[in-house]
Amino acid sequence: MQDDLSLHAYNYHLPEHLIAQHPAEKRDDSRLMVVNAAPREPEHCRFSDIARFIGKEDMLVVNNTRVFPARLLGAKETGGKAEVFLLEFPTIDPQNHTTALANGLIKSSKRPKKGSMITMNERLSCTVEEDLEGGKLRLRLHFDPSLGLAETLQRSGQVPLPPYISRKNGCTAEDVTRYQTVYASRPGAVAAPTAGLHFTDSLLAKISKQGTSIGQITLHVGYGTFAPVRETDITRHQIHREYLTIPQETVDTITATKKRGGRIWAVGTTTVRALEFGAIRTGRLQAIEDWCDLYIYPGFQFKVIDNLITNFHLPDSSLMFLVSALCGRKTLLDCYGIAVKEQYRFFSYGDAMAVITKPSAI
Repeated sequence: MQDDLSLHAYNYHLPEHLIAQHPAEKRDDSRLMVVNAAPREPEHCRFSDIARFIGKEDMLVVNNTRVFPARLLGAKETGGKAEVFLLEFPTIDPQNHTTALANGLIKSSKRPKKGSMITMNERLSCTVEEDLEGGKLRLRLHFDPSLGLAETLQRSGQVPLPPYISRKNGCTAEDVTRYQTVYASRPGAVAAPTAGLHFTDSLLAKISKQGTSIGQITLHVGYGTFAPVRETDITRHQIHREYLTIPQETVDTITATKKRGGRIWAVGTTTVRALEFGAIRTGRLQAIEDWCDLYIYPGFQFKVIDNLITNFHLPDSSLMFLVSALCGRKTLLDCYGIAVKEQYRFFSYGDAMAVITKPSAI
């Protein structure tokens, strides 16, 4: 168990060419490794096969957050280039409806001072309001009131991509569509819940048609998801906070599913964190709207989810800790070794794995 809590125990060798730079041609044509609780070799499939592992008595829970154009390219008053990265969806100032506030990062030749303005275009600019800790800045955005905040950002910004996806000129038209789930509906994330990128409308319809319930939560994935773990003892790591909403309808359907013996399938680690956070206070899942700071690592006792659909994650990451808590660190690393050998594609645009810890009762 002690190794399970050591950072060095989550390292693995990943050849650079296996880091996916583009999505599969079709969303559900990516590969799928199925890992069962029973001690046997993983099964290798296509993601389009996922429906046959999900029972009609089960429930699939997805994260409906939507990535917003958080990357803004502009110029300082001196004419120098500046790149603004918003860490959250801006909140409109109730005292001035043509401005909005958000925390962000700015990349430029010199760090902007308080009061500095950066202009993206005639519709959008921002002013530095306050210098915060950790290199962050409090920003005031001035947007076009005739368009509204969301539309101004849509026309002015770019969808941010993870640092391991290389693009010469920012995101492409393909990224705008594919770095977003088909069910994304609530803007607020700066990174996609990538396990959901494999689903198509037709695949979801097929799963629903077989009788499986499908529910939604919202957890706005934050920039902290890319933060490296620097503590050798992983229990000392400070996890990031992300805003979440679990609606009562989802809670009721999960409760009914469990009552009839069905399994709860979480699509992505963000969905796991949200659902388990919703049950952490009382032991029973509750509808909630709050900031989620739940940190899951080996030894955690899951109260809500049974099975997980996820991607292959970065070495030494908190996402690996979470999946290890569900299936065991050794099992996970063995599967990653197989994935490397079999040339699976890794990270956001890569392939998927299904971790089945509870076999179907029917």
